Amino acid sequence: MDKRIIVGISGATGIQYGIRALEMLKQEGYKTHLIVSKPAEMVRSYETDITHEQLVSLAHQIHAPQDIGAAVASGSFKTEGMLIAPCSVRTMSEIATGVTTSLMSRAADVVLKERRRLVLMLRETPLHLGHLRTMTAITEMGGIIMPPVPALYLRPESIDEMITHSVARALDLFGLHIDVKRWDGRALKKKQAV
Repeated sequence: MDKRIIVGISGATGIQYGIRALEMLKQEGYKTHLIVSKPAEMVRSYETDITHEQLVSLAHQIHAPQDIGAAVASGSFKTEGMLIAPCSVRTMSEIATGVTTSLMSRAADVVLKERRRLVLMLRETPLHLGHLRTMTAITEMGGIIMPPVPALYLRPESIDEMITHSVARALDLFGLHIDVKRWDGRALKKKQAV
């Protein structure tokens, strides 16, 4: 069977995380099923020079955000799970409550009910108590909240390097091992030797 994963791109800032995930999954031979929300299309035009056509060309299949009859809306459609990168608070909240008003939240709901991996690269700060409670609910349902926090201990030389490392860490949660620079303890050992 083909290795399939659903990638959602919601309207939070940081569309570059979703783009990089699609690129990396393509390199790893995964068939990606992409859902891009309408707000995400707006963010794409604000944050990048990539066109809609270039974005969707990175995916194996694109699904319209309102198409609740798409294959990814059914538990019988086998996938490794779903990554939402970036994930807005609205999308996270819909998933947490089970009030699925779009294909993105419906597909995530299906992933949870089928006990598959759901990873949300939440892009919001600071957080109020409602956000934290919603994150707790998602975690209790089996989802993983993974804000894209840069690994500054690796001394990244570019934003691109920080994005790549964060996405690689998110893909680790699906059992992939992308070849990126990782912590090996050397800096700590150097410090202790002094």
